[in-house]
This record gives sequence, C-alpha cells and structure tokens, in this order.
Amino acid sequence: MKINQAQAIWNGNLKDGKGEMGFEKSSTTFPFSFTSRFADGEGANPEMLIGAAHAGCFSMAFSNMLSEAGFVPEKVETVAKVKLDLVGGGFKITGSHLIVEAIVPNISAEKFQELAEGAKAGCPVSQALAAIEITMEAKLV
Repeated sequence: MKINQAQAIWNGNLKDGKGEMGFEKSSTTFPFSFTSRFADGEGANPEMLIGAAHAGCFSMAFSNMLSEAGFVPEKVETVAKVKLDLVGGGFKITGSHLIVEAIVPNISAEKFQELAEGAKAGCPVSQALAAIEITMEAKLV
C-alpha cells in the first residue's frame, strides 16, 4: 500500500484570506484564494489540482494500455477541465472533461479510441471521481 500526502494552509476568512497547497515530496507550493477559486483571480485552486491528478493518471494509464497492446506511444498529452457548479446552495464538483492528444504510430483510430476509453474508466483517479460525469475527447495526432 502506498500513501501519498498533500497539505494546505489557509490564513484568514473565506473572502479575504489566502492559502497555500503543497505536496510532501516537492518544494513547490501553490498559492490559492477565494478569487482564484470562484473568480478569475491569479493562483491555483483545489479543482485545478484534481484536474492535474486526473490528467496525469489518465496519461499514465493510457500509455500503459497502449504499450500492453503492442503500441509504442511517443507522447500522450492530456488536459482535464474540472467543473465546479453551484448546486442547491453550495458548490459541487460536477464533472471532469479530458482532452487528449497522442502520438502513437501504427494504431488504427478505432483501436486508439477503444484503449482511450479503457484508460478513462480504469485510471485510479477516474475511479475516485466516479460520482461525477467524466467525458473525453481523444485525438490521434
């Protein structure tokens, strides 16, 4: 079993406060605030980190599935757009949309889509996000 750790510190009230998020094995931290989460303010937010996790997990899972099927992926690039909506008076993450572009020689478009769908369903972060809608656009380039 592997356990990973992330941490967050928040200072102040919700609207005027500021925070910082980080990871146990990284010196990089991500500042966040009310405006970076609910408006167009500069900085990160928890949904971006969920998106980064989903994009990274999917890219690794897809690369693995391609390799196991006998293909050699040159590049898998994934963007995850995580949707935060106001639902019933509170905020809720309602979806994650994966946008994938990959360079995979000698694969048919059909096989590419089949393996992409398998990776979308099988990556651990997709499984953790099973309560929300996960959609995908996958493009072979």
